[in-house]
Amino acid sequence: MKKAISPELGREAMLALLKTRSPLGPLKAMAKHVGRFFQIPIPGFRPYVVFGPEAARKVLVTERNKLRWRNTDPVTDLLRRGVLVTDGDEHDHYRELMEIPFQPAQLSKYTDMMISQTERVASTWQNGQIVDMLVEGRKIALLIIMQTLFSKDAWNDIPKIWDPILKTIQYVSPGLWILWRKIPRLGYGKSLKTIDDYLYSIIDERRKEGRKANDFLQHLIDAGLNNDIIRDQMLTMLIAGHDTSTALLAWTFALLGEHPEILADVIKEVEQAEGKPQLLDNVIKESLRLYPPIHIGNRRVAEDIEFTEGTVPAGERMFYSIYLTHRDPEIWENAEDFCPERFSHGRKTPPMSYIPFGGGPRACIGAAFGQAEARIVIAYLLKNFTFEFTGHPIHAHMGATLEPRPGVRMQVKRREIISTQQVISKSKT
Repeated sequence: MKKAISPELGREAMLALLKTRSPLGPLKAMAKHVGRFFQIPIPGFRPYVVFGPEAARKVLVTERNKLRWRNTDPVTDLLRRGVLVTDGDEHDHYRELMEIPFQPAQLSKYTDMMISQTERVASTWQNGQIVDMLVEGRKIALLIIMQTLFSKDAWNDIPKIWDPILKTIQYVSPGLWILWRKIPRLGYGKSLKTIDDYLYSIIDERRKEGRKANDFLQHLIDAGLNNDIIRDQMLTMLIAGHDTSTALLAWTFALLGEHPEILADVIKEVEQAEGKPQLLDNVIKESLRLYPPIHIGNRRVAEDIEFTEGTVPAGERMFYSIYLTHRDPEIWENAEDFCPERFSHGRKTPPMSYIPFGGGPRACIGAAFGQAEARIVIAYLLKNFTFEFTGHPIHAHMGATLEPRPGVRMQVKRREIISTQQVISKSKT
């Protein structure tokens, strides 16, 4: 017999959920109390929350046709007909056009460009300066995604588009609109228009030039899509592609900074290893497990969906939590601990228990690209700089992605400068 829909949590739990800086703690508490199927107990906002391998399989694969990606959230207003928020044949058509630049065979050609853009950002650091790797990682990710998808060197454009991009991300981040959909969204119009104008100018420039670049933008133009639909796909990939990479880079540096012994092992590996560094790869995977950038999925249920613990009725809003799945103690030993070793030696977990990039037909297009980018960028930086974490408290913030707040402050020094100083010091003694 299936369990009934989870009981109302007490007043204390509800107040904790409303007052906390991040709902992740109360969500974990509810999951521990109720299980893998419950409702959030806020009057006027009672979505169903599901997690675990069964939920992931049904949401992403077997029951996906009972769910709708298009909904009444601001992300649909922003992305319009973007591949992320369309369903059925329309989604499949856009996705087929967009997969070409991200095919595994294409990844090796981006390596030199990724290193070049990383060095560009790092060249602005002063020796001994404290930098925020959340900010610096975003700069790197922005430059890489713009060059990869649009063949656009955005270095000189960053001052113009930086604040509008952050405002655009804030526009689709969780907020009061969850409770009151028609709440006035003041203060966004100028920033959203700036981003639109910027993307349309890139499209117009490419059409006028008539040049044929083998990139994402060219595939959309060659497919005969109009400028508005191209803009929708460009904005989708710009926001999703760089914001997820930003979070992955920032969390990886945060975790390495908090675990200096693992950082030392990774540095030794990237200095000596040929090919893909295995420990760094495991660190990235563990970062994605603990802090998956896309930590929760939001769907509208078109038909009843049955889970072991209960049924989500048609018409309801449903969240499936990647974050809770990745921290489920029934699946992961010491689930809250940072332990890259858990991914060593081909260790396996149940299918659909590790889904940082989703799964099924709508799995993230850029999954392989994002992991390769993280390996290349982090390896390059660790070979050329030392990073010393300042030790400030960090909490997970539920924005458009799950990111470390108030940032990841680290003191950076070029390694060749340190080596020279060490030589001088030794010579004096």
